[in-house]
Amino acid sequence: MSNPNVALIQRGLAGLGHDPGAADGIFGPRTAAAGQAWLAAGGKARPIAPAPASVAPVGGVVPWVTELLAMFGMHETRDNAALRKWLMSDGSTLGNPAQLPWCGDAMETAIKRALPKEPFDGDMKANPYWARNWLSFGVTCQPVYGAVAVFSREGGGGHVGVLVAQDTRRWHVLGGNQGNAINVVGLDMRRLLGCRWPVTFANPHQPLRLIPAGDIATSQNEV
Repeated sequence: MSNPNVALIQRGLAGLGHDPGAADGIFGPRTAAAGQAWLAAGGKARPIAPAPASVAPVGGVVPWVTELLAMFGMHETRDNAALRKWLMSDGSTLGNPAQLPWCGDAMETAIKRALPKEPFDGDMKANPYWARNWLSFGVTCQPVYGAVAVFSREGGGGHVGVLVAQDTRRWHVLGGNQGNAINVVGLDMRRLLGCRWPVTFANPHQPLRLIPAGDIATSQNEV
């Protein structure tokens, strides 16, 4: 049975970055683990881990990757105010990231801040927040470092992020709304729908580092 006091605790844990799952008022194993993590952190917010070394380019800097890395670890509940401010900094936003799927919003913000002259036409102009619309962004490209990558998602819809590395079976993707934060996760290569590159920034065709498979968590359904 749902307990409103447990739901309150769950919301508090989530706000501190210790993920208890849904605030359903049911004290299950995930809520217990979040509580233990909170105690282990001394009753404080979960520290933001630095970005893995594998996200660094093998050549020159890619500016929209730099934009995303500047917000690496930002969580949609714990860091809600700072994240919302950043998502709005390009002049528009989908809304509260704690309530809405925001991978497209993060991608739009990173691109517009990095490349203010980059055109957004057609589907992209109408709705850059719908992940699959990014298949019409810029020009098509191969899976290279910094490529804007669009993926299928379980249950329909899609996901958009940036390729930063790979292993033998997964693309390593930097993006928003991945475990409710901006971070790097591994996505099954079979989910990739296409890669795109901005028209206002020359593609240096930087290769993706090949990283051991155990170094990054797998994401199956980004929500």
